[in-house]
Amino acid sequence: MLGTNAGAGVEAGAVDTHCHLFLLKGDPQEAVDGAREVGVDRLVCVGVDPGSSRRSVEMAESFRGVFATAGMHPHTASSLDEAAGAELEELLANPQVVAVGETGLDHYRMHSPAEDQERAFRLHVGWSLEFDKPLVVHVRDAWGDALRVLGDEGAERVVLHCFSGDQDVAGEASARGYFLSFAGNVTYPTNEHLRGAARAVPRDRLLAETDSPFLSPQALRGRDNTPANVVAVIEALAEIRGEDPEDVLAATSANARAAFPGLR
Repeated sequence: MLGTNAGAGVEAGAVDTHCHLFLLKGDPQEAVDGAREVGVDRLVCVGVDPGSSRRSVEMAESFRGVFATAGMHPHTASSLDEAAGAELEELLANPQVVAVGETGLDHYRMHSPAEDQERAFRLHVGWSLEFDKPLVVHVRDAWGDALRVLGDEGAERVVLHCFSGDQDVAGEASARGYFLSFAGNVTYPTNEHLRGAARAVPRDRLLAETDSPFLSPQALRGRDNTPANVVAVIEALAEIRGEDPEDVLAATSANARAAFPGLR
């Protein structure tokens, strides 16, 4: 099993680049400890609105190896008013906050109108440039529009979380220098397009995540996901790409630290 040598040093450990500790049913400390036991030494706890972003910062300040982001999910983009924006800007100034987001476009559920999503998305790109922090992007059924906005706004440091595009989108995103992060759904039988995308991504653009408590790997479907399961994602990516699991672990760890320079 990968990741059992957790004490080998900072660069040796796996990184879960996207989880939501504040949504876990159990004690977040147990989830962090469980991840560390299998060699996951860095977790990025991703905020989805001002309240959860602040909670993520609290966890980053409480748990070794946990870092936060601050942003507004496209589902609640309509709520990004002046007060919410001011609160997020305050959080983004905190050194424990290593990225802006998650933000983006979700044209599948459409909990906020498309125009509100795009307005919020563009604002987040501006914050990413202003605060010199990477942008964590959620995209569902909106790849053309998302790539257009990122290009229009000159986004420079982009992490495409829970990548859901096909091989062509993966090629375009990689050519722009974006990082592509894969979650447990890359193991689902119906998601051959994701496996094709995972094979197409250059090794230096590849990331792994859990999106905990969502998207447990196929062998654990029906159970809440945890950050420890990023090891299973890394193993799946290695199998899909025909590469050595330890090499994929090393690559995704190094890439995470390149994508999120605040992961010290």
